[in-house]
Amino acid sequence: MTQPTQVQGLRTRNRRAILAAIRNLGQTARVDIARDTGISAATVTSITADLVEEGLVEETMDPAAARGGGRGRPRVLLRIRPDAFLIGGAKISTDHITIMLTDYAGAEVLHHVCPLPIGPGLTAEKVAGHLETATASALERLGRKPEELASIGVGLPGFVDASTGIVHWSACFPDRGINFHKLLARGFGCPVYLDNDANVVALAEKWFGFGRGVDDFLVVTIEHGVGLGVVIGGQIFRGARGIGTEFGHTKVEFDGALCRCGQRGCLEAYVADYALAREAAFALDRDLALPVTPQEELDALFAAAKAGDEVADSIFRRAGRIFAMGLANLANIFDPGLIIFSGEQMRFDYLYSPEVLDQMRRLSVASGRTPPKMRVHKWGDRIWARGAAALAMEGLNEQAHDGGPAVAAGAAGPERAAVEDQASL
Repeated sequence: MTQPTQVQGLRTRNRRAILAAIRNLGQTARVDIARDTGISAATVTSITADLVEEGLVEETMDPAAARGGGRGRPRVLLRIRPDAFLIGGAKISTDHITIMLTDYAGAEVLHHVCPLPIGPGLTAEKVAGHLETATASALERLGRKPEELASIGVGLPGFVDASTGIVHWSACFPDRGINFHKLLARGFGCPVYLDNDANVVALAEKWFGFGRGVDDFLVVTIEHGVGLGVVIGGQIFRGARGIGTEFGHTKVEFDGALCRCGQRGCLEAYVADYALAREAAFALDRDLALPVTPQEELDALFAAAKAGDEVADSIFRRAGRIFAMGLANLANIFDPGLIIFSGEQMRFDYLYSPEVLDQMRRLSVASGRTPPKMRVHKWGDRIWARGAAALAMEGLNEQAHDGGPAVAAGAAGPERAAVEDQASL
Protein backbone atom coordinates (compact mmCIF):
# COMPACT_ATOMS: atom_id res chain seq x y z
CA MET A 1 0.00 0.00 0.00
CA THR A 2 1.43 3.37 -1.01
CA GLN A 3 1.80 6.18 1.50
CA PRO A 4 -0.84 8.43 -0.16
CA THR A 5 -3.31 5.53 0.00
CA GLN A 6 -2.52 4.97 3.68
CA VAL A 7 -3.00 8.66 4.42
CA GLN A 8 -6.32 8.72 2.57
CA GLY A 9 -7.48 5.62 4.43
CA LEU A 10 -6.62 7.21 7.76
CA ARG A 11 -8.45 10.40 6.83
CA THR A 12 -11.50 8.38 5.82
CA ARG A 13 -11.52 6.59 9.18
CA ASN A 14 -11.07 9.88 11.03
CA ARG A 15 -13.88 11.46 9.03
CA ARG A 16 -16.16 8.56 9.86
CA ALA A 17 -15.31 8.81 13.58
CA ILE A 18 -15.80 12.58 13.67
CA LEU A 19 -19.18 12.47 11.94
CA ALA A 20 -20.30 9.70 14.32
CA ALA A 21 -19.12 11.73 17.32
CA ILE A 22 -21.08 14.79 16.21
CA ARG A 23 -24.17 12.65 15.78
CA ASN A 24 -23.73 10.94 19.17
CA LEU A 25 -22.81 14.05 21.15
CA GLY A 26 -25.41 16.33 19.58
CA GLN A 27 -24.33 19.97 19.57
CA THR A 28 -20.66 19.81 20.42
CA ALA A 29 -17.44 21.80 20.15
CA ARG A 30 -14.40 20.77 18.15
CA VAL A 31 -12.36 20.39 21.32
CA ASP A 32 -14.95 17.93 22.67
CA ILE A 33 -14.83 15.93 19.43
CA ALA A 34 -11.04 15.69 19.71
CA ARG A 35 -11.32 14.51 23.31
CA ASP A 36 -14.06 11.97 22.50
CA THR A 37 -12.34 10.47 19.45
CA GLY A 38 -8.67 10.86 20.36
CA ILE A 39 -8.07 12.58 17.02
CA SER A 40 -5.77 15.61 17.03
CA ALA A 41 -7.34 19.06 17.23
CA ALA A 42 -5.74 20.06 13.91
CA THR A 43 -7.25 17.05 12.12
CA VAL A 44 -10.66 17.67 13.69
CA THR A 45 -10.54 21.30 12.52
CA SER A 46 -9.58 20.28 8.98
CA ILE A 47 -12.18 17.52 8.60
CA THR A 48 -15.04 19.46 10.18
CA ALA A 49 -14.30 22.33 7.79
CA ASP A 50 -14.85 19.87 4.93
CA LEU A 51 -18.08 18.60 6.51
CA VAL A 52 -19.40 22.14 6.89
CA GLU A 53 -18.48 22.99 3.29
CA GLU A 54 -20.22 19.84 2.04
CA GLY A 55 -23.39 20.71 3.93
CA LEU A 56 -23.40 17.69 6.24
CA VAL A 57 -22.60 19.67 9.38
CA GLU A 58 -23.43 23.22 10.44
CA GLU A 59 -22.03 25.64 12.98
CA THR A 60 -24.15 27.12 15.74
CA MET A 61 -23.42 29.38 18.68
CA ASP A 62 -23.29 27.93 22.18
CA PRO A 63 -26.70 28.87 23.68
CA ALA A 64 -25.27 28.86 27.21
CA ALA A 65 -22.62 31.40 26.25
CA ALA A 66 -25.19 33.54 24.47
CA ARG A 67 -27.41 33.64 27.55
CA GLY A 68 -24.53 34.35 29.91
CA GLY A 69 -23.38 37.47 28.12
CA GLY A 70 -19.79 36.79 29.17
CA ARG A 71 -16.63 38.25 27.74
CA GLY A 72 -14.89 37.00 24.67
CA ARG A 73 -16.02 35.21 21.59
CA PRO A 74 -18.92 32.76 22.14
CA ARG A 75 -17.99 29.12 21.65
CA VAL A 76 -18.92 27.69 18.24
CA LEU A 77 -20.64 24.30 18.28
CA LEU A 78 -21.17 21.79 15.51
CA ARG A 79 -24.24 19.70 14.77
CA ILE A 80 -25.60 17.49 12.02
CA ARG A 81 -27.42 19.59 9.45
CA PRO A 82 -30.98 18.18 9.49
CA ASP A 83 -31.98 19.31 6.01
CA ALA A 84 -28.89 17.87 4.33
CA PHE A 85 -30.81 14.78 3.25
CA LEU A 86 -34.26 13.21 3.35
CA ILE A 87 -33.91 9.60 4.51
CA GLY A 88 -36.33 6.68 4.29
CA GLY A 89 -36.73 3.64 6.51
CA ALA A 90 -39.09 0.69 6.05
CA LYS A 91 -40.14 -2.23 8.21
CA ILE A 92 -41.73 -5.05 6.23
CA SER A 93 -44.06 -7.28 8.26
CA THR A 94 -46.19 -10.21 7.16
CA ASP A 95 -49.32 -8.07 6.76
CA HIS A 96 -48.19 -4.43 6.50
CA ILE A 97 -45.34 -2.06 5.66
CA THR A 98 -44.28 0.78 7.94
CA ILE A 99 -42.47 3.74 6.39
CA MET A 100 -40.51 6.34 8.34
CA LEU A 101 -39.13 9.47 6.70
CA THR A 102 -36.48 11.30 8.71
CA ASP A 103 -34.13 14.20 8.31
CA TYR A 104 -30.36 13.70 8.30
CA ALA A 105 -30.22 14.22 12.06
CA GLY A 106 -32.56 11.25 12.53
CA ALA A 107 -35.66 13.18 13.58
CA GLU A 108 -38.98 11.79 12.39
CA VAL A 109 -40.57 13.74 9.56
CA LEU A 110 -43.41 11.38 8.60
CA HIS A 111 -44.79 8.01 9.73
CA HIS A 112 -46.82 6.03 7.20
CA VAL A 113 -48.38 2.53 7.29
CA CYS A 114 -49.73 0.55 4.33
CA PRO A 115 -51.45 -2.86 4.48
CA LEU A 116 -49.77 -5.76 2.71
CA PRO A 117 -52.08 -8.28 0.99
CA ILE A 118 -51.86 -11.73 2.51
CA GLY A 119 -51.86 -14.81 0.30
CA PRO A 120 -49.75 -17.43 -1.49
CA GLY A 121 -49.39 -15.14 -4.51
CA LEU A 122 -47.45 -12.52 -2.56
CA THR A 123 -43.98 -13.07 -4.03
CA ALA A 124 -40.81 -11.21 -3.12
CA GLU A 125 -41.13 -9.18 -6.32
CA LYS A 126 -44.65 -8.11 -5.38
CA VAL A 127 -43.54 -7.18 -1.85
CA ALA A 128 -40.82 -5.01 -3.40
CA GLY A 129 -43.46 -3.36 -5.57
CA HIS A 130 -45.71 -2.70 -2.57
CA LEU A 131 -42.76 -1.11 -0.75
CA GLU A 132 -42.09 1.19 -3.69
CA THR A 133 -45.77 2.21 -3.76
CA ALA A 134 -45.90 2.74 0.02
CA THR A 135 -42.78 4.92 -0.09
CA ALA A 136 -44.19 6.98 -2.95
CA SER A 137 -47.41 7.48 -0.94
CA ALA A 138 -45.42 8.65 2.08
CA LEU A 139 -43.44 11.12 -0.01
CA GLU A 140 -46.64 12.40 -1.61
CA ARG A 141 -48.14 13.00 1.84
CA LEU A 142 -45.08 15.06 2.68
CA GLY A 143 -45.24 16.98 -0.58
CA ARG A 144 -41.86 15.64 -1.70
CA LYS A 145 -40.78 13.97 -4.93
CA PRO A 146 -39.25 10.47 -5.15
CA GLU A 147 -35.99 11.94 -6.46
CA GLU A 148 -35.64 13.91 -3.22
CA LEU A 149 -35.10 10.70 -1.24
CA ALA A 150 -31.36 10.33 -0.63
CA SER A 151 -31.39 6.70 0.53
CA ILE A 152 -33.69 4.12 2.09
CA GLY A 153 -33.07 1.30 4.56
CA VAL A 154 -35.26 -1.80 4.75
CA GLY A 155 -35.69 -4.19 7.66
CA LEU A 156 -37.07 -7.65 6.88
CA PRO A 157 -37.67 -10.64 9.17
CA GLY A 158 -35.89 -13.82 8.17
CA PHE A 159 -32.47 -15.06 7.12
CA VAL A 160 -31.12 -11.91 5.49
CA ASP A 161 -27.53 -11.58 4.29
CA ALA A 162 -26.92 -7.84 4.36
CA SER A 163 -23.60 -8.19 2.52
CA THR A 164 -25.13 -9.79 -0.59
CA GLY A 165 -28.77 -8.70 -0.40
CA ILE A 166 -29.88 -12.33 -0.55
CA VAL A 167 -32.84 -13.43 1.57
CA HIS A 168 -32.51 -17.14 2.23
CA TRP A 169 -35.88 -17.34 3.98
CA SER A 170 -38.54 -14.91 5.21
CA ALA A 171 -42.05 -15.31 6.53
CA CYS A 172 -43.09 -12.39 4.30
CA PHE A 173 -42.90 -14.28 0.99
CA PRO A 174 -42.42 -17.86 -0.25
CA ASP A 175 -39.27 -17.20 -2.31
CA ARG A 176 -36.04 -18.77 -1.07
CA GLY A 177 -32.47 -17.71 -1.78
CA ILE A 178 -33.59 -14.63 -3.70
CA ASN A 179 -31.62 -11.41 -4.21
CA PHE A 180 -34.24 -9.18 -2.63
CA HIS A 181 -31.94 -6.17 -2.67
CA LYS A 182 -31.80 -6.37 -6.46
CA LEU A 183 -35.61 -6.32 -6.62
CA LEU A 184 -35.73 -3.32 -4.29
CA ALA A 185 -33.04 -1.38 -6.15
CA ARG A 186 -35.04 -1.54 -9.39
CA GLY A 187 -37.79 0.58 -7.92
CA PHE A 188 -35.75 3.32 -6.29
CA GLY A 189 -33.56 6.03 -7.75
CA CYS A 190 -31.40 6.09 -4.65
CA PRO A 191 -29.20 3.64 -2.72
CA VAL A 192 -31.10 0.88 -0.92
CA TYR A 193 -29.80 -0.86 2.22
CA LEU A 194 -31.28 -4.17 3.39
CA ASP A 195 -30.83 -5.98 6.70
CA ASN A 196 -32.54 -8.31 9.13
CA ASP A 197 -35.20 -6.43 11.07
CA ALA A 198 -33.68 -7.30 14.47
CA ASN A 199 -30.44 -5.65 13.36
CA VAL A 200 -32.22 -2.42 12.47
CA VAL A 201 -33.88 -2.40 15.90
CA ALA A 202 -30.43 -2.78 17.46
CA LEU A 203 -29.29 0.15 15.34
CA ALA A 204 -32.29 2.19 16.52
CA GLU A 205 -31.41 1.42 20.15
CA LYS A 206 -27.80 2.38 19.48
CA TRP A 207 -28.72 5.71 17.93
CA PHE A 208 -31.87 6.72 19.79
CA GLY A 209 -32.63 4.34 22.67
CA PHE A 210 -31.21 2.50 25.67
CA GLY A 211 -28.08 1.51 23.72
CA ARG A 212 -26.94 5.07 23.12
CA GLY A 213 -23.40 5.40 24.44
CA VAL A 214 -23.18 1.64 25.18
CA ASP A 215 -20.54 -0.33 23.25
CA ASP A 216 -21.79 -3.87 23.90
CA PHE A 217 -25.44 -4.94 24.25
CA LEU A 218 -28.09 -7.33 22.95
CA VAL A 219 -31.58 -6.58 21.63
CA VAL A 220 -34.06 -9.46 21.81
CA THR A 221 -37.20 -8.92 19.75
CA ILE A 222 -40.49 -10.77 20.11
CA GLU A 223 -43.10 -10.23 17.42
CA HIS A 224 -44.35 -12.74 14.86
CA GLY A 225 -40.96 -14.36 15.40
CA VAL A 226 -38.01 -14.07 17.77
CA GLY A 227 -35.02 -11.99 16.72
CA LEU A 228 -31.66 -10.92 18.08
CA GLY A 229 -29.53 -7.87 17.38
CA VAL A 230 -25.96 -7.97 18.70
CA VAL A 231 -23.82 -4.86 19.16
CA ILE A 232 -20.14 -5.49 19.88
CA GLY A 233 -17.69 -2.62 20.10
CA GLY A 234 -20.38 -0.23 18.89
CA GLN A 235 -20.92 -2.22 15.68
CA ILE A 236 -23.70 -4.56 14.57
CA PHE A 237 -22.43 -8.16 14.55
CA ARG A 238 -23.77 -10.19 11.61
CA GLY A 239 -21.48 -13.20 11.38
CA ALA A 240 -19.32 -14.41 8.50
CA ARG A 241 -22.28 -14.81 6.12
CA GLY A 242 -24.59 -12.16 7.48
CA ILE A 243 -27.05 -14.45 9.28
CA GLY A 244 -25.18 -15.28 12.46
CA THR A 245 -27.60 -14.14 15.17
CA GLU A 246 -30.76 -16.17 14.55
CA PHE A 247 -31.69 -16.55 18.21
CA GLY A 248 -35.24 -17.64 17.39
CA HIS A 249 -33.92 -20.63 15.46
CA THR A 250 -31.57 -21.96 18.10
CA LYS A 251 -32.78 -25.40 19.14
CA VAL A 252 -34.33 -26.02 22.54
CA GLU A 253 -35.80 -29.48 21.91
CA PHE A 254 -34.74 -32.30 19.60
CA ASP A 255 -37.45 -33.08 17.01
CA GLY A 256 -39.76 -30.68 18.86
CA ALA A 257 -42.52 -28.32 17.77
CA LEU A 258 -42.67 -27.33 14.11
CA CYS A 259 -41.24 -23.89 13.35
CA ARG A 260 -42.43 -21.79 10.43
CA CYS A 261 -38.88 -21.98 9.01
CA GLY A 262 -39.56 -25.69 8.36
CA GLN A 263 -37.34 -27.12 11.09
CA ARG A 264 -38.37 -28.48 14.48
CA GLY A 265 -37.46 -27.56 18.03
CA CYS A 266 -36.63 -23.88 17.39
CA LEU A 267 -37.04 -21.53 20.35
CA GLU A 268 -39.41 -19.45 18.23
CA ALA A 269 -41.75 -22.44 17.86
CA TYR A 270 -42.50 -22.17 21.60
CA VAL A 271 -42.31 -18.43 22.26
CA ALA A 272 -43.52 -16.47 19.21
CA ASP A 273 -47.12 -15.32 18.86
CA TYR A 274 -48.05 -17.90 16.22
CA ALA A 275 -46.68 -20.68 18.44
CA LEU A 276 -48.75 -19.57 21.43
CA ALA A 277 -51.85 -19.15 19.28
CA ARG A 278 -51.30 -22.67 17.95
CA GLU A 279 -51.12 -24.06 21.48
CA ALA A 280 -54.19 -22.10 22.49
CA ALA A 281 -56.21 -23.57 19.63
CA PHE A 282 -55.45 -27.08 20.90
CA ALA A 283 -55.49 -26.47 24.64
CA LEU A 284 -58.58 -24.31 25.13
CA ASP A 285 -62.17 -25.14 24.31
CA ARG A 286 -63.46 -22.79 21.63
CA ASP A 287 -66.86 -22.04 20.17
CA LEU A 288 -67.76 -20.17 16.99
CA ALA A 289 -68.38 -16.91 18.83
CA LEU A 290 -64.76 -16.58 19.91
CA PRO A 291 -62.09 -14.77 17.84
CA VAL A 292 -60.32 -16.75 15.15
CA THR A 293 -57.33 -14.66 14.01
CA PRO A 294 -53.96 -15.56 15.60
CA GLN A 295 -53.65 -12.16 17.28
CA GLU A 296 -57.17 -12.30 18.68
CA GLU A 297 -56.51 -15.87 19.79
CA LEU A 298 -53.39 -14.72 21.60
CA ASP A 299 -55.18 -11.78 23.22
CA ALA A 300 -57.93 -14.12 24.42
CA LEU A 301 -55.35 -16.57 25.75
CA PHE A 302 -53.57 -13.82 27.69
CA ALA A 303 -56.85 -12.53 29.11
CA ALA A 304 -57.76 -16.06 30.19
CA ALA A 305 -54.39 -16.52 31.89
CA LYS A 306 -54.78 -13.24 33.76
CA ALA A 307 -58.28 -14.31 34.81
CA GLY A 308 -56.91 -17.48 36.40
CA ASP A 309 -57.38 -20.08 33.66
CA GLU A 310 -54.84 -22.76 34.59
CA VAL A 311 -54.40 -24.13 31.08
CA ALA A 312 -53.81 -20.68 29.59
CA ASP A 313 -51.45 -19.81 32.43
CA SER A 314 -49.48 -23.03 31.90
CA ILE A 315 -48.96 -22.17 28.21
CA PHE A 316 -47.43 -18.81 29.08
CA ARG A 317 -45.36 -20.25 31.92
CA ARG A 318 -43.91 -22.92 29.64
CA ALA A 319 -43.03 -20.28 27.04
CA GLY A 320 -41.40 -18.22 29.79
CA ARG A 321 -39.27 -21.16 30.95
CA ILE A 322 -38.04 -21.87 27.43
CA PHE A 323 -37.37 -18.17 26.87
CA ALA A 324 -35.36 -18.08 30.12
CA MET A 325 -33.28 -21.00 28.84
CA GLY A 326 -32.56 -19.12 25.62
CA LEU A 327 -31.65 -15.92 27.48
CA ALA A 328 -29.26 -17.86 29.73
CA ASN A 329 -27.55 -19.22 26.63
CA LEU A 330 -27.12 -15.67 25.33
CA ALA A 331 -25.72 -14.51 28.66
CA ASN A 332 -23.25 -17.42 28.72
CA ILE A 333 -22.08 -16.80 25.14
CA PHE A 334 -21.90 -13.00 24.97
CA ASP A 335 -21.59 -11.89 28.63
CA PRO A 336 -23.57 -8.71 27.83
CA GLY A 337 -23.80 -5.77 30.18
CA LEU A 338 -27.25 -4.89 28.83
CA ILE A 339 -30.12 -6.86 27.29
CA ILE A 340 -32.95 -4.85 25.73
CA PHE A 341 -36.33 -6.46 25.05
CA SER A 342 -38.32 -4.94 22.22
CA GLY A 343 -41.28 -5.73 20.01
CA GLU A 344 -45.05 -5.86 19.97
CA GLN A 345 -45.29 -8.95 22.18
CA MET A 346 -43.52 -7.18 25.04
CA ARG A 347 -47.00 -6.18 26.15
CA PHE A 348 -47.32 -9.77 27.35
CA ASP A 349 -45.33 -9.52 30.56
CA TYR A 350 -44.85 -13.28 30.92
CA LEU A 351 -41.67 -12.95 28.82
CA TYR A 352 -39.89 -10.67 31.26
CA SER A 353 -41.59 -11.51 34.55
CA PRO A 354 -39.36 -11.71 37.65
CA GLU A 355 -39.80 -15.49 37.54
CA VAL A 356 -38.41 -15.69 33.99
CA LEU A 357 -35.48 -13.37 34.70
CA ASP A 358 -34.64 -15.21 37.93
CA GLN A 359 -34.62 -18.50 36.06
CA MET A 360 -32.34 -17.00 33.41
CA ARG A 361 -29.88 -15.96 36.12
CA ARG A 362 -29.98 -19.43 37.70
CA LEU A 363 -29.21 -21.05 34.34
CA SER A 364 -26.35 -18.65 33.60
CA VAL A 365 -22.77 -19.53 34.51
CA ALA A 366 -22.17 -18.71 38.18
CA SER A 367 -19.04 -16.55 38.04
CA GLY A 368 -19.83 -13.94 40.65
CA ARG A 369 -20.25 -11.34 37.94
CA THR A 370 -23.01 -8.75 37.99
CA PRO A 371 -26.04 -9.94 35.98
CA PRO A 372 -26.78 -7.96 32.81
CA LYS A 373 -29.15 -5.03 33.08
CA MET A 374 -32.58 -5.66 31.57
CA ARG A 375 -34.56 -2.93 29.83
CA VAL A 376 -37.92 -3.23 28.09
CA HIS A 377 -38.92 -1.08 25.13
CA LYS A 378 -42.54 -1.67 24.19
CA TRP A 379 -42.07 -0.02 20.83
CA GLY A 380 -44.05 -0.93 17.74
CA ASP A 381 -43.03 -0.85 14.09
CA ARG A 382 -42.31 2.87 14.32
CA ILE A 383 -38.90 2.34 15.93
CA TRP A 384 -38.09 -0.58 13.60
CA ALA A 385 -38.62 1.72 10.61
CA ARG A 386 -36.58 4.47 12.28
CA GLY A 387 -33.77 1.96 12.74
CA ALA A 388 -33.99 1.13 9.04
CA ALA A 389 -33.62 4.86 8.33
CA ALA A 390 -30.52 4.86 10.55
CA LEU A 391 -29.19 2.00 8.41
CA ALA A 392 -29.70 4.18 5.33
CA MET A 393 -27.94 7.09 7.06
CA GLU A 394 -24.96 4.89 7.87
CA GLY A 395 -24.77 3.85 4.24
CA LEU A 396 -25.03 7.45 3.13
CA ASN A 397 -22.23 8.38 5.52
CA GLU A 398 -20.03 5.67 3.99
CA GLN A 399 -20.69 7.10 0.53
CA ALA A 400 -19.71 10.56 1.73
CA HIS A 401 -16.54 9.13 3.29
CA ASP A 402 -15.49 7.04 0.31
CA GLY A 403 -16.83 9.04 -2.58
CA GLY A 404 -15.68 12.54 -1.75
CA PRO A 405 -18.06 15.48 -1.32
CA ALA A 406 -21.63 14.63 -0.52
CA VAL A 407 -24.34 15.27 -3.07
CA ALA A 408 -27.61 17.08 -2.58
CA ALA A 409 -30.63 15.03 -1.53
CA GLY A 410 -32.05 13.02 -4.39
CA ALA A 411 -28.98 13.31 -6.62
CA ALA A 412 -28.31 9.57 -6.45
CA GLY A 413 -29.95 8.37 -9.65
CA PRO A 414 -30.59 4.95 -11.23
CA GLU A 415 -26.94 4.61 -12.30
CA ARG A 416 -25.83 4.95 -8.69
CA ALA A 417 -28.45 2.47 -7.52
CA ALA A 418 -27.13 0.00 -10.08
CA VAL A 419 -23.61 0.46 -8.77
CA GLU A 420 -24.84 -0.11 -5.23
CA ASP A 421 -26.53 -3.34 -6.35
CA GLN A 422 -23.44 -4.63 -8.09
CA ALA A 423 -21.53 -3.97 -4.90
CA SER A 424 -23.94 -6.43 -3.21
CA LEU A 425 -24.92 -4.21 -0.33
